[in-house]
Formats: sequence, structure tokens, C-alpha cells
Amino acid sequence: MMAALWLLCSCGAEVSLRKGDQKYALGEYTDAAVFYKKAYSGTPSKEKEQRAATAFKLADCYRRINYVPRALAAYRNAVRYHYPDSVVYRYFADMLRIDGKTSEAEKNYLIALEHNPDDILAQNGLESCHLIQEWKDNPTRYIVKKDPIMNGRYSDWSPAFGSQEYDVLYFTSSRKESTGDDINGITGMKNCDIYVSRKDDKGRWQKPELVEGGPNTVFEDGTCSFSPDFSAMYYTYCASDPQQPRPAAIYKSSRSDASWSAGSAFGSSRDSIYNYAHPAVSPDGKWLYFVSDMDGGYGGMDLWRVPIDGRLIGAENLGPDINTPGNEMFPTFRKNGELYFSSNGHPGMGGLDIFCAVSTGDSTWTVTNMGAPLNSQADDFGMTFEGDLTRGYFSSNRSDGRGRDHIWTFELPETVHKITGWVYEKDGYELPDALVYLIGNDGTNLKLNVKEDGSFTQRINPGVSYLLLGTAKGFMNYKQEVTADSTNQDREYVLQFPLSSISKPVLIDNIFFDSNSANLRSESAESLGELVQLLTDNAGVTIEIGAHCDYKGDDDYNRRLSQQRAESVVEYLITHGINKDRLTARGYGETTPKTINKKNAEEFDFLDEGTVLTEQFIKTLPENQQEICNQLNRRTEFRVIRTTYGLFGGK
Repeated sequence: MMAALWLLCSCGAEVSLRKGDQKYALGEYTDAAVFYKKAYSGTPSKEKEQRAATAFKLADCYRRINYVPRALAAYRNAVRYHYPDSVVYRYFADMLRIDGKTSEAEKNYLIALEHNPDDILAQNGLESCHLIQEWKDNPTRYIVKKDPIMNGRYSDWSPAFGSQEYDVLYFTSSRKESTGDDINGITGMKNCDIYVSRKDDKGRWQKPELVEGGPNTVFEDGTCSFSPDFSAMYYTYCASDPQQPRPAAIYKSSRSDASWSAGSAFGSSRDSIYNYAHPAVSPDGKWLYFVSDMDGGYGGMDLWRVPIDGRLIGAENLGPDINTPGNEMFPTFRKNGELYFSSNGHPGMGGLDIFCAVSTGDSTWTVTNMGAPLNSQADDFGMTFEGDLTRGYFSSNRSDGRGRDHIWTFELPETVHKITGWVYEKDGYELPDALVYLIGNDGTNLKLNVKEDGSFTQRINPGVSYLLLGTAKGFMNYKQEVTADSTNQDREYVLQFPLSSISKPVLIDNIFFDSNSANLRSESAESLGELVQLLTDNAGVTIEIGAHCDYKGDDDYNRRLSQQRAESVVEYLITHGINKDRLTARGYGETTPKTINKKNAEEFDFLDEGTVLTEQFIKTLPENQQEICNQLNRRTEFRVIRTTYGLFGGK
């Protein structure tokens, strides 16, 4: 009895396996998986070789339809039953990487390479495991969101703008409104058709509609591209008839007013034994780029091109910079000539990753992975840009356990470089009546008003050098220079404009002398350098350098010492390029004590604005406060004498 039951199960498994092989040969992977699953369940566990072979076929079907969880389980069984071809470890690792199990994927890539060290796809997969975390930790500035309007319950993918105003969007979908009633044995969904959405007069996208007639048939139609003037549509057509299966072909439809003509085969692709798919017209309208598995490629699907008025025979392969032993698919163009495509052969984050290719010469390209978040562990492909803007749409099956594709928006936020500045009186407060002049080597020439708090903000261009001049009536000009770097990160350049008064003495901060000496200490160089620059920028100004002492010591000694110190400062300025005719040195000794200003009063709460720090006043204070006052009296200042030096050739 048991033997008879086993025989029945065995026969059932063989029948299911045979039917699965038939469906697989037609490319109907969803249907094939149903039979392979029955065949696997019906095969006794002791028949390890047959179980391994069936599990591998089942896994391959799930892999091809992006059903990652089931593909993982089936590959695990194939490995457990020792499937003899080492490629099982690479496929298993691919699914693990897509599922986010990077460490386990890395182990299986290493096993695959032990068996076949020359497996380029396993090599790239292993490199991907090392790069994934870096891409995640250092995402680009792109913002991606699942679009709320374009997506249905099933698969929607390959968006493409269809008008010069970028207010019409075409895409491919397997939603229930698609033409025909058959369920596609490959995908398990209806045959896909081309749909369109249009913006209303308020700029809002409307519910997508099936493109009536024209290119859509009861078979597979989609992944369209347009000529630069949007008068011609190129798309993929696949007559997935089980009675007469044919490879994918490229078709062309022409616009007549608001409608599209029925499609016709482009470049005699219809009767070929090879697949031709995913057409993309170059921005100049001269070339048609496409995907094919024709002879002469690098393995899997490659990217090729032909003249737009040519034939597919004799097509030009885009070469090894772009094509790999894996699949390169879904080419699209940006208006600036950048080619975008997806690949599972280059190192990437998961399934198909989006890459940008820039031509660098005859048959050579610079290829860059677009990184996260444009790319994910899943399939990401079919990118379209809204004209010159860095935003648009792309396709991804991320966050979908069944591997169904959906349309996502992407946008690179505009990089903002700006200058924020404050104009204020040196040793004082904001100057709300100030003006700032801004001149750039790109031709920028602006006059900026400041706010009540003396601040201003001005947006600038990356990579441009700017000169800024802070000005206010009764004050010397103050110049600043800044070069905005060319980074694509936001930048803010913060500048200060401390303006020096023309009508009253200005403190020179941080001027230090040796004790009881006129020798300038090295710590004074920064402040004196700023004074040199200020005098250079205000070439019509002559100044007096005034040095002051506290009341301690002999009056004559203090006067002589302060004079020597003022002369040391003048000598420093002369040796650093300031004409001596513009400079006067004067030592005041203790004769001109400091008058407390508002800022001093805020800093020292025991002092009032307007207080003069005379010896008599200081001696009424506690000892620690006396020392603060003496320090305020020991100062070096400059005072503007004239503002007309050098005018009309005079001094």
C-alpha cells in the first residue's frame, strides 16, 4: 500500500516537473513556479539530487519575478540538498543581499568564488557587500517619495514625460483596466499597457487613464520613450502568446493631434530571434538606445544604440564601461546628455541599481552609482527628469514583498549658498543705517541694506569669489572677501563688519608690550595686521596712534613710555606698507583716562556709562576692581585725523 502511494506521489511529481519545465521554456515563470512547488513537495526527501534540482528551478522562477522571500527559501533548499552547480551560491547571495542579509550574502559570495574565482558577478556582489553600509551611512541629498497618484494595486513603472511643458506623464502598468483579459504567465498579472496622467489648470496630476488605441494591444506594451519634439513614441512590444512566443521588439507610434497611431516594428526587430526592448531617444534625436541580448555583448542584457533612422542589424554596443555579464536595462536620458540606466552587474545595493553614465570620449564612459536613497536593496530603474530640473520620477519595487513595481518621485533640493553678515561699530553696537556693497567675479554688483540689528543675508552662487565692503556715514569702510566653494552641500558664510569711527578714538584690541618696555609682543601681530588692512582699504585716511598708561609711576616716565609705545606701533605699520605721512605717534601717559561706554558698562556691572576712570575714582573701588580699571586705562587707540589724504595729488 505504502509503495503504491509512493509511486503515485512520484508520478505526480514527475508530471508537475514536466509541466513546470514547459512553462519555464516559455518564460512563464509564475505559472512554472506553481508546478515546481508541487513537484518539490511530491519528491521524497531521500531523493536529494532531484530535490536539489527542483528547488533550484523553483528558486530561479521566484528570482526572475522578484519574489525574494520565496526565492530565498527555495535557494536555501537547493543549497541544503547540495545542488551541484556553484552558481547556486551566487544567486543565493544575490537574494540575501536584496533581503538585507549582507553578512550571510558575503559568506555565500566567498563560497561561489572558491568554486569559480573568475565569476565577475560574484566578485562585484562581494564588493557590493562592502559598499552597502557606506552608501547607507552617506546618503545623497535626493528626497524620494512613493507617488500617491500614479500607483495602482499592481505594477506601475517606467515613467516618461510626454510634452514640452512636462505636464503629461506616461508610464507602464498591469492594472485591471489594461487591454485584454489574459493573465500573463510570466508576471501573474494582466499584460501591461501604456497609461497617461495630465496636470489640470492648477498644476495637479489627474487620475491616470489608459492610452486608448494606438500602441496598446492585448499583449505586452510599455516602457516608452519620446522624440525630442514628442511627436514619436518608441516602446517595447512583446507578443506573449503561448502558442507562438516571440522575443520582445521595439515599436514606434506617431502622434496625430491628440491621438497615437498603431505601432509598427522599428528597425525590423519583429522577426528577430533576439530581444530588443527599453528604447531611449538621445537628447539630440539622432540615436536610439536600447536593450538587447543579441550576439556580441558582454552577457545578459546589454545597452546598444543605432541611428534613429537605421536598422538594428549592426548596432553599436556601448562597451565594457557600461555593460557587464549581468543585465543593463532601462536606459533614459537627461537633457544635458547624461545617460541613466539600471544594472545588477555593477556593484550595487541590491537588485537593479540606477547608474549615471557620462561620455568621456570614443566608446568610454564614467559610470557612477547614484547611491542611497535613489537606490535600495530592491530594483530601482526607469528614471525620468523634468526638463533641466533635478527632479522627476523613477520606478522601484522597494517595500513590496511581492516584488511589484511602483512609481516614486525624486528631487534634489536646490543647494543654497548664502552670506550672513553683521555691521556694527567697533567696540560698540549695530549700525542699522549701514550699506554693504557686494561684487562678484561673475558680474554680481549689489548694494545691500542691513536690518535694524545690523544684519544682512544674501544668497550667492557656488564657485564665485566675492568682495564685500561695509560702509556707514561717519565710519571707515571695512572690506571682506569670500569665495563660495563648489560643493553641492548648503553653505552659510558668516562675516563680521566692525566699522571704526571717524569722529572718536577707536580701541586697538590685543596690543601687548613687554613690561616697562616699548617692545611689541608677538601676540600683537593679529590686531596690527587687521589695522594694516583697514588702512590699506581706506587709503585716504591719516590717523594718530595714541598710547595711554594708568596713573601708577612717575608722570614723565609714563609719558615717555607711552610715546615710545605709540612710535613702536607706527614703525610696525610703516614696515608693513603704510606710508609714514599717514601716521602720527602720540604718547598721552596718564593724562587722558578712559571714558566708559555703553558696552563697557554692560560688561562690568560696577561701572556706569560716561564714567571717567580717573585716579580719584579708581581709588574708591575695591582692589580687584581697581585693577580692572587700570587695565582699561592701559590702552592703545587710533584716531582719524583726515579722510582726504592723496586727493588731487596732495598729502
